[in-house]
Order: sequence, then C-alpha cells, then structure tokens
Amino acid sequence: MARAIALRSDFSATELRRLARRSKDAAQARRLLALALAAIYDGGTRSEAARIGNVTMQIVRDWVVRFNAEGPDRLTDVHRQALAAQIDRGPIPASHGVVRWRLVDLGQWLWEEFGVSVSMQTLSREVRAMGYRKLSARPKHHAQAEGAIETFKKNFPATLAGIAREQGLGLDAVEIWFADEARVGQKNSIPRRWARRGTRPCAPQDQRYASTYIFGAVCPEGGKGAALVLPFCNTAAMNLHLAEIGEMVSPGKHAVLLLDQAGWHLSGDVAVPDNITLLPLPPKCPELNVMENVWQFMRDNWLSNRVFQDHDDIVEHCCHHWNRLVDQPWRIMSIGLRDWAHRF
Repeated sequence: MARAIALRSDFSATELRRLARRSKDAAQARRLLALALAAIYDGGTRSEAARIGNVTMQIVRDWVVRFNAEGPDRLTDVHRQALAAQIDRGPIPASHGVVRWRLVDLGQWLWEEFGVSVSMQTLSREVRAMGYRKLSARPKHHAQAEGAIETFKKNFPATLAGIAREQGLGLDAVEIWFADEARVGQKNSIPRRWARRGTRPCAPQDQRYASTYIFGAVCPEGGKGAALVLPFCNTAAMNLHLAEIGEMVSPGKHAVLLLDQAGWHLSGDVAVPDNITLLPLPPKCPELNVMENVWQFMRDNWLSNRVFQDHDDIVEHCCHHWNRLVDQPWRIMSIGLRDWAHRF
C-alpha cells in the first residue's frame, strides 16, 4: 500500500471550510471540503475523504499532492477585481521590470500585494475565466493626439453630410472609400503559424531588396476595390491611382476617399477626379484606415513566407493576389465595414 502523504501545515480545517463556502467553483469546493470535512487535518482517514468527495482514494491522494504543491485555489472577488485592474493598466517597466504582463509576473504581484500564492495553471484558468486572452497588440503612434480618433468618428456623419450637400446629392449617393499604399519586397515578413508546442518553426526569408508598391483602395459597403502596382510612391503614381478609383465609382455616385496625410496624397499637383472628394484622416491615426487591415490580411495569408525571384515576380504576385481579393467582395466587406463609417 502506498504511504500516506501528509498535508501541508500552513492551513487549518476551519480555513479550508471558509474557502469552500466562498468558492463559486463546485469542483473546487468539493475538493476543499473533502480535505477539511473528512477531518484529514483533525486525524480523519483518506477513505472518509474519498467517501465525502465521492471519488477514489487515488484521486484523494492526487488532491493532496496538488494541495501541497499549489495550496488552495483561493482567489476571491476582491483579488479578481484588483487583478483585472492591474492587467488593464499594464506594468510600469521601472517598477515591475517588464513591459508586458506574463502569468509569472501577475503571480508575483498577487503574492506581493495580497500574500496569495497561486500556481501558473490556476492563474491561467482564472485570467481566462475573467475574459482575458493573450492577443497581438494594435500599433499606436506614440505622437497621436489624445482623442483624435474619437473626435473624427464623432464628427464623421456631419462631415459626410456636408460633402453630400456640396455635391447636390443625398447620403445614399455617396460611396465611402479608403486608400493607402503598401510596399512589397524580397525582404519579406514572417507571420505567426501553427506548430507543435515546444518547437520553433522555420520559414524562408530573403535578404535582397527588390520591391514595388501596391496603391490600393476599397469600398467596403460595395465590396469593391481598385489598385495599381507601381514602382514609385509619388504624386504621379497617386494621380494614376485616383483615376483608377474614379473608374470604379458607381455611375451617378460620388466617392469620399479617406486617406492619410502623406505628401503625395495632398500635394497641390494631385489631380482629383470630379467624382471623388479627398477626406484626410487625423495625423498619426492609421487605426482609422481600413486598408491597414487589408494589407495585414494579404501579407499574413498570401504574400508572406515567400521568396520572390525578381521584381517582375513581385509584381506578378501583387497583381494576382489583389485580383484574388476583389473577386471576394464578401472578404472586403468583412475586413472593411466599420460601425462609425457605415452604420451611424
């Protein structure tokens, strides 16, 4: 017969009963009561614990081993609220020594703040139950003006209505387009991929520098797109792109083209077609431009993890995959529709 394992001595039966009463997890409460009510701390037997927990003696032994190693899962609502606030605030590098929270850092913070010791497995389960996941952060320009995005979204319906009045049209005759440029080259990116845990997957990466530009624009509501693949990013290229967009605007409608404030977008030499009005986005606010998400989708799924043979090969792939995108209008709608732009 296996030798009985003694329970750790820093908890009493009374403390375990109190923790069981406070627990909202039925399985956790049952484990704690099996250890406390069966009076293991008071000299009871493991068979009594197994009977009360309605489990086998081996499972009781496993509970004891886990309890000794991790202690009770004893995060209270107060702990959870403080933990959520700490996650939302993020770490202060000078104080916490890290620039992003890891489970081990949060566990250390709980110990320092409340004297609560929680295993990484339990903490992971708690954090996920609170609705948190480890996500890729959205880039934000460090010099972005406070409230610029919110102000633009709030004023957008009135701005759009003003453009429609100037054109003598109703809002239903206005198409909302987004435009931007992306550089695609031999020095390519490597996106995340599925792989077996504990491995480091490999992907091809070129070190040469041949590249080209996709001048792209989409109309999410109509599932339409217009693009040119051009060797330079300048005003002349922008004029060609604007002419291409103008051809794609539905007859009798007017396009409001949202784009960033790059020099070649707003130059005095830009030739804007009569059926297009340029609407600059606030400076340093790429989050407002749907095309950023289009580029991310194309890179992650179609253009990355490739070795392009030469400039012509890059152009061919860019043209092929842009045409592939516009052949999927539902994809453009899924990526590009925004409540602030289309559902106000």
